[in-house]
Amino acid sequence: MDTGSKHAPPFPLEILHGIDFDCLFKPDVLVNRVPKGRLAGAHRERIMDTIQAVRGFKDILPPETGKWQFIERLARGVFTDFGFMEIRVPILEKTELFRRGIGEATDIVEKEMYTFLDRGDEYLTLRPEATASILRAYLEHTLYAADPLSRLFTIGPMFRRERPQKGRLRQFHQLDAEILGIDDPRVDAELIVMLMHFLVRAGLPDIHLEINSLGCPDCRPALRDRLIAFLAGKQADLCEDCRRRMNTNPLRIFDCKLQTCHEQLLSAPKILDFLCPACDAHFRTFREYLTIANITPEINAGMVRGLDYYTRTAFEVTTGALGAQNAVLGGGRYNGLARELGGPDIPGIGFAIGLERLLSLIEPNDAQLGPVPHLFIAFLGDQAGRVAFDLANGLRKAGIRTEVDYAGRSLKSQMRRANKLNCPYTLILGDREIAAGVVQWRNMRSSLQETLALDGLFETVRGKLLEKGQTLV
Repeated sequence: MDTGSKHAPPFPLEILHGIDFDCLFKPDVLVNRVPKGRLAGAHRERIMDTIQAVRGFKDILPPETGKWQFIERLARGVFTDFGFMEIRVPILEKTELFRRGIGEATDIVEKEMYTFLDRGDEYLTLRPEATASILRAYLEHTLYAADPLSRLFTIGPMFRRERPQKGRLRQFHQLDAEILGIDDPRVDAELIVMLMHFLVRAGLPDIHLEINSLGCPDCRPALRDRLIAFLAGKQADLCEDCRRRMNTNPLRIFDCKLQTCHEQLLSAPKILDFLCPACDAHFRTFREYLTIANITPEINAGMVRGLDYYTRTAFEVTTGALGAQNAVLGGGRYNGLARELGGPDIPGIGFAIGLERLLSLIEPNDAQLGPVPHLFIAFLGDQAGRVAFDLANGLRKAGIRTEVDYAGRSLKSQMRRANKLNCPYTLILGDREIAAGVVQWRNMRSSLQETLALDGLFETVRGKLLEKGQTLV
């Protein structure tokens, strides 16, 4: 690529780390040999090669999708109760949005984004997070003109080229909530109240809230100078990334995950000792309203965000169920981000929850595994098959989840399938029953059976299901 041309990228070429351009010209790398243990017998002979999912991208299969639908329904319900409205933003944005919205010196922008030059000679990126996209839409469509206060949330996939490991995927999903247009500590507390309520309703175990204040541009210069002086004699004990950040963005050293670096920071100066009067009052009021809501947080003075437009409130939720890497989600106030993106000076606060991590911590139950059929129709004979087809689709239109097997199996095999699907009831019909205008209704739990008339069957079945407490559409 000619970096001197008019189409040169507006950022270091290392940002293209997420794209393996060689694979675009090697079709053979797109086809992976199926491991022999996955296929048996004749299948192994017939199927030599198969295309598999991209590394770090995961299929979500039934019944696991039931857990996803449960948590998405719960989020929409809780967030709507707190006055939030859903916004849906594109998964593809101009690269410049994330350079400014996340920061050029971050690992996400430097190493992890999926960025490419499209056919219009424009650099585009699959979104690595949602806040920048929500704020871009908020500014582009001047939502602040219609209402100075906006509560918005979105649910969807994000993309980062990290090393795939347990709990980390290259396509992952986030639940993101933002409050834009007001800088009031009571709003910060209200957001936390909603978040903790949602996590409790979701069944997340052993949760703890940690909070901090990041101060503001008036507070941080004094801390920055003191921190640089504190670290001056400790370079040899810091990792390469921390040594690089020392003079560019020393606050980000608190973000380092290495234990050796953590040990060097135990006695480092903290932002809470440098808060200006306005930020100190904001933090005290924030804590006061959490107390009113019966929420007792732990103050984590080492929590940082590292970018200048993040101000004041920062928070994380952790759980004892995760071990060392115990963070479930993070959030904070970003009063300078709208201005950084070219908009008016509009304050904001929000959080993002990784759904894969959240769902891995929640014990599944029947409500989360998705609905089972209300009814199975088992039939024998050609005429009974025609009636079963008509009955099944009519019952479905009436809001009754109905399964029917057209594979021509024996009645015994059909009943086994009904049990496998966990259907509580089965309708049994054969050509003789059809001629007599009746069907057999069988309770699969008690094995009790009774005869029902075909005439008015929909209402009869609906009444029986409602009588047993079944929820119908």
